[in-house]
Amino acid sequence: MRGAFNPILAVDSYKASHKWQYPPGTEFVSSYVEARADNSGLALPGTLFFGLQAFLRVLADSPVGDAGIARAASLFAAHGVPFHEEGWRHILKAHGGRLPVEIRAVPEGTLVPFSNAVIQLVNTDPAAYWLTSYLETALQRAVWYPSTVATISWAVKRILREFWEQTSDAPVESLDFKLHDFGARGASSGESAALGGMAHLVNFKGTDTVEALLAAEEFYGEAMAGFSIPAAEHSTITSWGRDGEAEAYANMLTQFGGPGRLVAVVSDSYDVFNAVERLWGGTLRQQVLDMGGTLVIRPDSGDPVEVVAEVLRLAAKGFGTERNAKGYHVLNPAVRVIQGDGVNPVSIRAVLSRLQDDGFAIDNIAFGMGGGLLQKVDRDTFSWAMKASAISVEGDWRDVYKEPVTDSGKGSKRGRLALEGDGKGGMRTVPVDQCPPGADLLRPVFKDGKLLVEDDFPQVRDRAAQALFR
Repeated sequence: MRGAFNPILAVDSYKASHKWQYPPGTEFVSSYVEARADNSGLALPGTLFFGLQAFLRVLADSPVGDAGIARAASLFAAHGVPFHEEGWRHILKAHGGRLPVEIRAVPEGTLVPFSNAVIQLVNTDPAAYWLTSYLETALQRAVWYPSTVATISWAVKRILREFWEQTSDAPVESLDFKLHDFGARGASSGESAALGGMAHLVNFKGTDTVEALLAAEEFYGEAMAGFSIPAAEHSTITSWGRDGEAEAYANMLTQFGGPGRLVAVVSDSYDVFNAVERLWGGTLRQQVLDMGGTLVIRPDSGDPVEVVAEVLRLAAKGFGTERNAKGYHVLNPAVRVIQGDGVNPVSIRAVLSRLQDDGFAIDNIAFGMGGGLLQKVDRDTFSWAMKASAISVEGDWRDVYKEPVTDSGKGSKRGRLALEGDGKGGMRTVPVDQCPPGADLLRPVFKDGKLLVEDDFPQVRDRAAQALFR
């Protein structure tokens, strides 16, 4: 889809008819966004909120104009639903096309317990009472996906930190490169790769998703959010032929090796165990040691737990290990392993548990995660929803809520809301008039078409890290 962003058309079409469905005299509608429940199976404490600023930057730069209104009028007429053209022309005339809403949100990078409001929005012009819920499609879509990816990535870092504490003497900063984003090619679109890849970079600094780097620069001012290294793929290795496997590996060391450098080589094109034992640990052993950098061996098929365990055993046999202060083996610094196939939070824990049982520190391995990071999530992973919770009719605020007898999990909150923080990471959603002064974590971030707060990437990363170490 091409062309400038038109907020009128970033919508489910049934919402075009909602202007005529509110009670007479309606002036304001207040709604909230929340992640209602953890359906990931990971037993997480909450969701890591991220991505709103990217959407608000686009929204602030995309005021409604004559052409956008005319296009929407034409489309909805042909589509078969009514269109409130008069209301949009009022926004153009009275507000210069900038949307008259106020959005309040928790700071990005905050870990918010499930079933708590992370966003609250309300129209600021009584004539645009219909606008609040009209924005649901675009707003909810803008936050559920990056927040969900950021949360899954954060969950992996929590697992990694657990094994780091038990088995490693390395600085905690080493965790920043333990999960690498391999997901660009498996993402549903370039935009998904950009948003999801950027969300991963809230927690880690390793990525091959270039769109994520561009997004972090554009929306959060981060000149370089992530890093990578030269790496082989099967086509470059197998182009040498099976008889030329050793030469293909040697070429990688010659082209990209050197003091302080890392080079990753996929080694399972034929027989990964033979490659580790007889090629890397035999024919090419001295070249690996002499290059002064680090060879990162990548197995790419089979059962991750069994394959990684055997690859590490063979690498230890060929290159030797040292025991760290916690009593775990660490490979010669000339060699490390990265597992990039079948990787998800469950398999990462299983691999690390096996390595710990075998006496190996987490220092020896990193992971590359693709579809499990950027693609195997949906809105139901954390049951994201946006609901109206209060409405003002002729100056009288009323609670709005749903309470389905068939599904209590789909009940919604009532009234105008605040997210009360206790200063220690705890928080709960309360009626705004019951929140102590200064305790509401929902801060104004957007009003009448203007962005009020712009976080930089280090600020977001710092909040996520604080949640990890609480």
